[in-house]
Order: sequence, then structure tokens, then C-alpha cells
Amino acid sequence: MVRRLTIGLMICASGLWASGASTALAQQSDTSLLRVREAAAALVRGNVDQAINIYSEALEDKSLPNDRRATILNDRGVAYSRRQQQKEAIEDFNKAIQLYPEYAAVYNNRGNVLLGLGAVREAMKDFDRALLLAPGYAAAYSNRAGAFMKLGQVDRAIADYTKAIELTPNSAAALSGRGRAHLAAHRPHGAIRDFTRAVGLDARFSAAYRSRAEAKMAIDRYEEAIEDFSRAVAFEPRNADIYALRGAAYMEADNAASAIKDFAKAIELAPNVAAFYAARGLAYAKAEAYEEALNDFGRAIELEPRAPKAYAYRAWTYRQQQQAELATKDVERALKLDDKSPEAYWARGEINEAQGRAELAVADLRKALTLEPRLKEASQALQRLGVSVRPGDAEVADAGFDQWRVFQSGGQYIATNDEFPRLRVALEMVGRGQPRILEWDVKKPPFQGIAVLRFHAGVVDGPKGPEDVEQAAVIDLQSGSVVSVEVQRQGEKLAQWTWDDGKLIVASADGVTDEFQLRQGKPKEPPPQTQQNRTAEQRGRRPRTLFELLFGF
Repeated sequence: MVRRLTIGLMICASGLWASGASTALAQQSDTSLLRVREAAAALVRGNVDQAINIYSEALEDKSLPNDRRATILNDRGVAYSRRQQQKEAIEDFNKAIQLYPEYAAVYNNRGNVLLGLGAVREAMKDFDRALLLAPGYAAAYSNRAGAFMKLGQVDRAIADYTKAIELTPNSAAALSGRGRAHLAAHRPHGAIRDFTRAVGLDARFSAAYRSRAEAKMAIDRYEEAIEDFSRAVAFEPRNADIYALRGAAYMEADNAASAIKDFAKAIELAPNVAAFYAARGLAYAKAEAYEEALNDFGRAIELEPRAPKAYAYRAWTYRQQQQAELATKDVERALKLDDKSPEAYWARGEINEAQGRAELAVADLRKALTLEPRLKEASQALQRLGVSVRPGDAEVADAGFDQWRVFQSGGQYIATNDEFPRLRVALEMVGRGQPRILEWDVKKPPFQGIAVLRFHAGVVDGPKGPEDVEQAAVIDLQSGSVVSVEVQRQGEKLAQWTWDDGKLIVASADGVTDEFQLRQGKPKEPPPQTQQNRTAEQRGRRPRTLFELLFGF
């Protein structure tokens, strides 16, 4: 969710409040304006208390017209909100609206405070009012999108973020917000595109690096995710959550030692979070440091006795120590606390495998993957048992093309091709309907090993009615990975693709341009050496000394 409070300092023209006033009144108003500017500067510097005091002094000016008083009240409301005095902030916004009902910014600001307090429907009314008064108000579109996200209306949120981006293409916050919405809709490649553009606009945007890392985790790019989490840590070195997330990425990359360090740092910064101890405990267990692992699980259970994950992890640790009775007791406790815990089913599957109950183990491990398809430990256990990880995927009729077939896996669609057994392409849908592969294009040198899979990605509501959307997955066949998913067509808008010297530039139909260095470009040849430029080069070169001649410098 993107929340932005707007300071309305310069909404009114400077001469509006002075019109027809006496010289003394004009001078008094000039003084008031200077004080307001001073308060705004203090607020920008983070001196919230000073700003509130100056705004309050400015409001004592009885000669202020209603619109000027409303803008100052709005600004003081922003300052109160920064100080977490939400009641006072709303009171100031209410007074501002009474004095100046046509002031769009104050509705946007009150809506943000209401959204933070959980009054989503009331906040939505304020954002609607702000947009009615100012149809080009990009911040209000972004903030209303945040409200839609809270209501679980992801597609409407994306539509509002997109409108905000159209109005302000250089808004890193709106791009990051849309990226979060794409991520919530299981479109990690779409999310990565938005986060990448956001950090391109604001290289210090920690939240966008963190979110991009989470999107990369969703497509198993763990090393790249670790790099992005590290960038986020550099800007927020006291944020325990980022260390914990990077620790989880290290775990997925099978680097338990680095994970332990990150979880330890998270615990140092936030010593009473049970999940951090449970995560470090699992990392210790995977590093076979069982005593340390059991100590962490005990602390996690002490802090949060009704959380099933610590019991499940401890059960797996007991299984590793061949203590079947203790393992069974803990896993039963985990399932009693939450009968939909994927970690508990994974642990019980591992326990059943250790005790020779293969059929029960497979059932538990498949249940774990049904609840959490990305639970790597359960997938690895099934593979170890020689069992197909996803036997229940249903093929989508009339969706394939050539050797490509499309399967529905949970709420996602996956395209596979027997010619490339390691490759699984997630077909990210952006609208209503089912996917359908439209084209498979394998490139020739100098882009050998690069291919493009174009597919129908649904129908969305456009300004003139329903619009078909096509996406194109850029695939590196050599690594068996998807490089990017681009919007090829939306309604009448078509993407423009430029392939040149190992580089691909895509001006997508959604208005975003992406650039990829897919293959090594041709080395640039030096210009031909003519007598003229040789002479010029010799003239520009200083004479070598005797020392250099003797010793080869």
C-alpha cells in the first residue's frame, strides 16, 4: 500500500487572500505566509513539533480568509499525522473541509489517515471525492489503489495504480504499489518489471528492492533475491524483517551458515519475535547443530505457544535425531493448533518416510504442497521417494500450441514442452478467461538459445469496452529460465521489439520500456589507423625517458 500525505501550502494564489485588503492587513498576511513556509520547511526536515507550533501560531491570524485557513489546517493535520496524533489530524482535516469544501488535497489526506485506522470504506469515499474534484490527482489514484488492496480487489487496485503511473510516469511509489499488486495476484514477472523501474527512478527506494527480492524468490531466483535484500539492508540497517527475509533466501539457496547469521541479526534487533527463533532453529537443524536448534524452538514456543511452525520444525529435528516418539508428539501438536499447516504435513511426511510408511508419507507431502506449492522441502522429499511432485495438474483444453501444453496448477497456469523438460513457464494472466498459446519463436544467431512464447492473457475492461491482452515470455533455453514477461498487446496497443547486437529493447503495450542484454554483443573494432591519425597520436604522446626505455615501461 502506498500512502502519501499532501502538503497544500501553495494551493491558493499568493494574491487571493490579499485582494482588497489594507496595507497593514497585507503585511500581516505576508508575515503569516512566511511563517507557513517556515513550518513547511521544518516539516520537510522532520521537525514535526516545530512545524505544528508554527502552524498553530499562523492560525491565530484572524484576518486569514477561509481558503488560506483551510490550507494551513490541512498542513497541520499532515504534521499531526506524522506525530501519530490521528484524532487531532482528522479534526484539522474536518475543519479544513468545512472552510474549503472544494479542496481536493484535504480529502486525500483524511482518506489516508482513515485508511491507516482501518476505516477502509470511509477512506474510499474521501479518495472518490478528491478525484471528483481533481480528476488528474495521481496521488489520490495511488491511495485509492491501496484501499482496493486492503479490500482484496487486486485488479481494481492495478487499474488505479496504472492511472497514477499514466499521470505521473516518474512516480516510483505508484510503480512499487502496482508491483505489490501484481505480486499479490501471483504475477512475479509483472511485479519485477514495476519494481525494477521504481528503483531505476529512485535508487534509494529500499521497499522496492525488498519487494523485488520477494518477487524473485517466487520464481526461484534466490541469488538475485539475496542481492536485492542486501541493497535494502544497506538503506535500512536496523530493519529486522529484511534480515529475516534474506535469511529465508539463504535457506532456499541451501546456505544455512549465512541464514543463521541473518536470523541472529534479526533476533538482535527484535528479540521477542517467535518466527525469527523458529527460522534460525530450522537453519541450525539443517546445519546439524541440533542442540542450538532445540534451544531456538523452545524460545519460539515460549514466546508464541500457539504457533504451529516451531512445533513442526522441532518435530523434523527430532526425526533427524531418530527420536520418533518426540517427533510424532510435536507434529500432532502442530496439526492440532492448525490443521492447514503445510510445515506440519511436511514434517509428518518425513517422519512417516523414516518409519517406512511410504504411502502415508507421500499423502502428507502432497498435502503440504497443496497448501504451499513453494515448500521446497516437501518437493525434495517426494523426489527422494521417486514420486511425481504434481500429479494432479489438469491440462487446459485447446490452450496448447505445437509441442507446448498448458496445465492448471492451483490458481496458476503452467506451460511445458517435452523438448525442454527443465522449463516451466508460468502464464501470468491479467484478465478474465483462460490462457492460450499463440506463437513460439526460437531466435537464430546472434540470439541463439533465446525464444519468445506469446500467449493470450485474458480480457480486461478498457475505456471503449473489453480489450484482449497478450503477453510474451522471453525465455533463455540454455539456462531453462524465463527472462521476463512483457505486455505484447492490450486492445489496439502493440509492443515494439528491437533486437540488436545481443540486446533486446521492448517498448511494452503498457507503456513501460525494458532493456535486456541477452547475449554478448560484437566487439567494437578500432578505427583504421591512417598515417594522419598515427602522426597525431605520436604528437600527443610524451617522449619516453631513458629509464622507461631501459626497463620496458
